Amino acid sequence: MASKFSGALQLTDLDDFITPSQECIKPVKIEKKPTKTGAIKIGIDGSYLELGQDGSEYKLEKAKITLNDCLACSGCITSAESVLITQQSQDELYRILEENKNLDTQQGSADKKKTVVVSVCPQSRASLAAKYKIGIVEAAQRINGFFKRLGVDLVFDTSFSREFSLIESGKEFIRRYKARDTQKSAIPMLASACPGWICYAEKTHGSYILPYISTTKSPQQIMGSLVKDYLAKRHGKTPDQIYHVTVMPCYDKKLEASRQDFYNDVYRTRDVDCVISTGEVDKMLDVEGISLVDVEPCKEPCDSLFSPQSNELYGHPGGGSGGYLEHVYKYAAQELFGTHIGHLSYKTLRNQDFKEVTLEVDGKEELKFALAYGFRNIQNIVQKIKRGKCQYHFVEIMACPSGCLNGGGQLRPDDGESSKELLQRVDELYNSLETRTPFQSNDIHQLYEDWLGGSDTEKAQHMLHTQYHEVEKMTSALNLKW
Repeated sequence: MASKFSGALQLTDLDDFITPSQECIKPVKIEKKPTKTGAIKIGIDGSYLELGQDGSEYKLEKAKITLNDCLACSGCITSAESVLITQQSQDELYRILEENKNLDTQQGSADKKKTVVVSVCPQSRASLAAKYKIGIVEAAQRINGFFKRLGVDLVFDTSFSREFSLIESGKEFIRRYKARDTQKSAIPMLASACPGWICYAEKTHGSYILPYISTTKSPQQIMGSLVKDYLAKRHGKTPDQIYHVTVMPCYDKKLEASRQDFYNDVYRTRDVDCVISTGEVDKMLDVEGISLVDVEPCKEPCDSLFSPQSNELYGHPGGGSGGYLEHVYKYAAQELFGTHIGHLSYKTLRNQDFKEVTLEVDGKEELKFALAYGFRNIQNIVQKIKRGKCQYHFVEIMACPSGCLNGGGQLRPDDGESSKELLQRVDELYNSLETRTPFQSNDIHQLYEDWLGGSDTEKAQHMLHTQYHEVEKMTSALNLKW
């Protein structure tokens, strides 16, 4: 599999993943030379030496894959995963759209066309708005217009599905907290919206950590359930008649969409058929030979999934990664202790990506939450849990430093702008929208009844929650093929 992240790097077929670390190193980088490559041996100091046909030795340079290259993935992916990822790109979306156009020209084939749905996350929208120096609503209208121009049928905002994710996370935490003295509970509860973190936990820590991770699906996958189940039925279609694409700030979302847990065996389709990154959307604009600011905007920033009001843009308080800590903290304070929380006062610990907030009631510490972004901070939390010394009740975990706004699939700075300056502009645009809590949405409460038959039904559990799987680790590098 050719790496998408470094032009000088290529991974060959792997029997399994490489055990991850802070710096995953492929032992040998062979430079292209006109002469035929000879044998390779390991020197006394552990270095790799290429043996020339004349007996000469040439020390090979190590090719390093940093966390930036991996885009916060937990380790090298398997061969099967690499195949799934190649099926998720803007080329696949173009292929489906072209098939639809061809069916339009064939008599009696119109009913074979797929309904193409694109769900755009707010982080990607903010990144595109920052690059093209336009407001967030205008960016949404032009993104909507761009996809409609290509032949996409519906464009949604994933902030709507995030409401379900926040509500379910809060309810799950309450259940765990109340049962924290029994074997049926695992505290701290660790947020589950970041697929890079989930992949890392499954491949590296397995049974030690998985019970602590929230079972609530990410907004992407809840949107997948909404589109392939609720929307499909409203339009009189089966799940396989809808092609669902999400625009995300993170390449790991491609792996998340490819999980077997989100595959419909009956209709042989995934809840999310294709994930394209923010950067890939920008490449599509290049392919079409148009700038986002020149795209004819739609009147609305997105289409309505449920009611006319659901096409309005809004945000959620608590930062650019979804606000899981803030929502669960406020919800738990109110439900467990009858305490209304307004503004949260964070205490910064080792760095800006590691913060905590504490609730005291009558002088007693009742809730202690933390925010941990980036693998250095994640590993700190994991080791504390393994030693039984973690003091937190809930941790919002994101693999990327600075969270989802700084995801690996986001647009990078140009014109001499620094990464820090760009991230600040993206953050300002992301937070420029009016925020609301999930409980302010009548649409969500109505959907719980109309779509799921209630908030605590078997269907609600199936559509809004998932499970995790320990991946057996390799024990010997000799099992790898380079």
